[in-house]
Amino acid sequence: MHNEFTAIIEKDEDWFIAYCPEVPGANGQGNTIEECRGNLAEAIALILEDRREDALRGLPADAIREVVVVQ
Repeated sequence: MHNEFTAIIEKDEDWFIAYCPEVPGANGQGNTIEECRGNLAEAIALILEDRREDALRGLPADAIREVVVVQ
């Protein structure tokens, strides 16, 4: 799955701190911008995976499940 999200990165003394406005709770930090962005990407992936699993729990047996691609 390919998605693009916004990373807001700020310098906080010795650290770079990032968050993603489209995914509440997704935050990252690092000593470099690259490390910070990578940690944010991991956080986004984990949150989206958890939300998907949570949403699919308890679906009725007759529910239709399909994939929708957004480009």
